[in-house]
Amino acid sequence: MTPDEVRQAPKVLLHDHLDGGLRPATVVELATEVGYRDLPVGDAEGLGRWFRDSADSGSLPRYLETFDHTIAVMQTVNGLFRVASECVQDLASDGVVYAESRYAPEQHLVDGLTLEDVVEAVNAGFRDGEAKASRAGHPIRVTALLTAMRHAAKSTEIAQLVVRYRDEGVSGFDIAGAEAGFPPTRHLDAFEYLRRENAHFTIHAGEAFGLPSIWEAIQWCGADRLGHGVRIVDDITIDGQAFAPWLEEHRDDPRALEQVELERVSLGRLAAYVRDMRIPLEMCPSSNLQTSAALSIALHPITLLGRLRFRVTLNTDNRLMSGTTMSNEAMLLMDQAGWTAENLRWVTINAMKSAFLPFDERLALIDDVIKPGYAVLGEWAQPAG
Repeated sequence: MTPDEVRQAPKVLLHDHLDGGLRPATVVELATEVGYRDLPVGDAEGLGRWFRDSADSGSLPRYLETFDHTIAVMQTVNGLFRVASECVQDLASDGVVYAESRYAPEQHLVDGLTLEDVVEAVNAGFRDGEAKASRAGHPIRVTALLTAMRHAAKSTEIAQLVVRYRDEGVSGFDIAGAEAGFPPTRHLDAFEYLRRENAHFTIHAGEAFGLPSIWEAIQWCGADRLGHGVRIVDDITIDGQAFAPWLEEHRDDPRALEQVELERVSLGRLAAYVRDMRIPLEMCPSSNLQTSAALSIALHPITLLGRLRFRVTLNTDNRLMSGTTMSNEAMLLMDQAGWTAENLRWVTINAMKSAFLPFDERLALIDDVIKPGYAVLGEWAQPAG
């Protein structure tokens, strides 16, 4: 596939942070508008470089600092509305046909907004972006995931917002933040409430922390999906050897995961459960490199997990910090990990199956948008057999 063909191909995005995807120019303009004077760089081009360099620095404090600046300019109705609308337009121009954009309402209350003000401003921005994208010839549907911070104590309140606004464009709930020291079980009240209300939720798990985080998210909390989930490979062996040391031995072979014989791979009980139950994994290759959850694009576990038929999905996480798009993530995997058009089609359908939308709406997007969208691009998009 050429870059243009990848952009045209319908894509589905389940893991994308609203405060991690601003346009650099918008950050500069909103900072001026609200009187925020702490930007590290004053021009849009230089600021964009600063965000990417900080995310690539290997320093967690510097990486987290990037969000201080984006969140600072998202404290007004106008700022939230603009960022949400531009998010939708940017995704649509990249060929995304359905997306779930997540953000933490509790992080946008500094200037006096209420939680409800925040949700309603973002929802209005999403609807504005959808209308503008449609007029530009790029129809898209975007819903919101409301995120609670795992180190804070507002998770039940945020869960109640999800239920209150679920008929107005909010499709689910998430928790995010540092995994180590803040297990998802700290928020059991929120998860139990959501289950009683038949609401959907995903949990950031298995990125910076390993199998215990994944196990708790699934077995204690009942997560529908796993945010990242990349550390599920800690429960996989190759030739009887644990995944991490095996990968370290093969780190100089960019085709190692693409070519390993699947008969040599064994799944532990948790990995087998995740695969058997078709629990979706929201994987974000470029972001995982920045957080040291993966060695390289070529050796990112998404390739092996896809070959093993886990329900993997492809995502961006933070488009500004990673300097990425969905098309860019796809092209990286094609160039460095041997992916084909059929791999992209497969993860796109996986994502649509896993979306927090009613079944008939998911099916309609698969049958009426995604499958025809790949078919018209050429014979290479047809599945084998």
